[in-house]
Amino acid sequence: MAYRHVERILFKSSSKFFRTKQNSRRMHLRLLSYNCSEVSHQEEEPLLPAEWYEKAFQKLTKLAHLLKDVDLVGGRLVNVNEGTRVFDSKLEEKMLSFKSLARDFIGSPDVQDTMRKNMVATFGDAGCASPTCFSKRSEREPITLNSLAKVSNILNVSAQQRKLVRLTICPQVTQYRIWTGALEEILNALRFEIDCRVQESPSKDIKMAQQIVFSCLKFLDTAVSYDPESSSWMRVAPTKVAKSNDHHKWEDVLEMVIDLTNCLSDRKEFVIHVTKLESMKEGLYQIRDVLIDKSIGYKENRYQENLARKKLTKTLGHPSRCLFTLLLYYLYGRVLDIEVEVSGGCYPIEGQNQFCLCMGKILTSDEENMVWGGMKELDRALGLFKFVWETAGMKGDLKLQGHLWCIGGAQNRPVTYRGTTFLLHGIS
Repeated sequence: MAYRHVERILFKSSSKFFRTKQNSRRMHLRLLSYNCSEVSHQEEEPLLPAEWYEKAFQKLTKLAHLLKDVDLVGGRLVNVNEGTRVFDSKLEEKMLSFKSLARDFIGSPDVQDTMRKNMVATFGDAGCASPTCFSKRSEREPITLNSLAKVSNILNVSAQQRKLVRLTICPQVTQYRIWTGALEEILNALRFEIDCRVQESPSKDIKMAQQIVFSCLKFLDTAVSYDPESSSWMRVAPTKVAKSNDHHKWEDVLEMVIDLTNCLSDRKEFVIHVTKLESMKEGLYQIRDVLIDKSIGYKENRYQENLARKKLTKTLGHPSRCLFTLLLYYLYGRVLDIEVEVSGGCYPIEGQNQFCLCMGKILTSDEENMVWGGMKELDRALGLFKFVWETAGMKGDLKLQGHLWCIGGAQNRPVTYRGTTFLLHGIS
């Protein structure tokens, strides 16, 4: 009797925990890490009733029709056919609901069975790491890649290997043109966002931010000293020599960035850009005493540029978001963090010295522009992992595998993009 009483208590506790965990999952996006060397052992999640899938699929279909031409790219709503931003908060909320509902569908027995058949038909029985990938709830959660540390955690990179990664990439990504280019990219994207918003909401803070961005970009024009392709004897001498106390420093840019983030900190529509500016402040603090002025002459200017690079190389650590931003700009010419909608995992391929990294994206249709856009975004995420894997000198070969899910009668098929195989799965 006592045993049965304890058993009933444990059952009630576990049921309450599951309900709480399920509600929490639907209210918040959890960021999770996976190791290559092991797959977490979790209890299989209970199946939802067939009636739920029927009603949910009707809602998915309606949302897919409403969101036919738009998608989330880098956390922002974009019209995939025109390549333009869509400023509609209600539509963005519907998109988030669509993605969340689709994640539950990916875990359904029917979709899992379709995926397994698709994977076996493409890779064979031994060509894939795990025929049950994305079956666990944790493998279907979204993840934002915003630091090297997060990427290294997923790949199970050791502390010694992380040091090697940092020492290898720092001299490359802290080049002066990479540093100024990344900062300019952030400010230009923010200027575009402000210009679009200022007409509908001409508040004092928005106008102030607009002026600061303009001044900061104008200031950055003086940061690029000379054409690196031309010889030193071809440099045009400065027209006038400024007094030593008139020389500008990176501290001036730092002060403007601080004022800019203060102006926009309470505006949700600018959170992506403000987050990026906050990450760049780490580097600005390190080089705030470095001169940034063409009037000091070519040799002195080059010395200051090299000084900035040395300071950034020395101080930006492996978990640094500033370092990660510079790496993204170095690899892709973009600065926004990479959003992975279905995080998947890294699985060892049994009997081989290989690992398979599986990640996915949910699409509203299987139209060509939508599919190619989804593959390009997934390719950046997978390519980043491959870059870190090879730079760290990890043992074994890392295979990349992208998965795309479409609502409706999408044909299950493989598509190759830049050497990576992407599997298109239909949810029906």
